[in-house]
Amino acid sequence: MPKRFRLTRRFPVAMTEDGYRRLKKFSADAGLEEGEALSFLFENFNSVMNEENLIARLRLFNSEIDERKR
Repeated sequence: MPKRFRLTRRFPVAMTEDGYRRLKKFSADAGLEEGEALSFLFENFNSVMNEENLIARLRLFNSEIDERKR
């Protein structure tokens, strides 16, 4: 019998407009709700990400974050 999919955790999330638009697009393309899409991404994080790209993108994001908050 398949494991029942339950969303058991809820938490307030602050996202950039660009991040939220991308989440909405991904979830719509995948036929999922936003919470389901986030669960999928984090449950399968190691499979869906490229470590070298992640490190480069994270450095870039961190270097721009203070400016983006203004």
